[in-house]
Amino acid sequence: MRTPYLTLAGVCLLAWFLSGCQGTPQQLIQAARRESFFLPPTSAVMNAPQPVVQPTATAANTSIPIQILPTPTPQCEDNLSFVADVTVPDGTEVIAGSQVDKRWQVANSGSCNWDQRYTIRYIAGDVLGAQPEYVLYPARSGTQATLRILFTAPLEAGSYRSAWQAYSSDETPFGDPIFMEIEVVPAGE
Repeated sequence: MRTPYLTLAGVCLLAWFLSGCQGTPQQLIQAARRESFFLPPTSAVMNAPQPVVQPTATAANTSIPIQILPTPTPQCEDNLSFVADVTVPDGTEVIAGSQVDKRWQVANSGSCNWDQRYTIRYIAGDVLGAQPEYVLYPARSGTQATLRILFTAPLEAGSYRSAWQAYSSDETPFGDPIFMEIEVVPAGE
């Protein structure tokens, strides 16, 4: 609660009015100067409990609950990098009708581990007697693996190429395609 303060002129006017307007305003001002309107604090006033101010909720200090969501696990990335032909380099001559044991060195250069859900599939050229799909060799991210497919050389002489691609567990192709290129020659040459 606020205590109103009276100015000296206001006190004089009040005193003049209460005195029945007796005396001049100048006399009243001099009388007011002699009187002190200041009340010094007493020990009771100084030791009185101070009021406690309780804050009230306003739009500025109300809080909205924050929902903390879990950090999503980052999706891994599939990748296959061709490293080297282990057997049957491109352009190797093979006898018509013979079995060809082709092996490739590849790296799992992605962040996903390959498991039984990953495959390698025939995508172009000649299938050369192989199955059109194989389970991709299980390999952890950052490791190398040797892929092996047994082919059968055609009976007719000529150049043949078989292209293969890795597929992820969600049927998405990824990485470098791998190839087998051979020159078939007739038997007896």
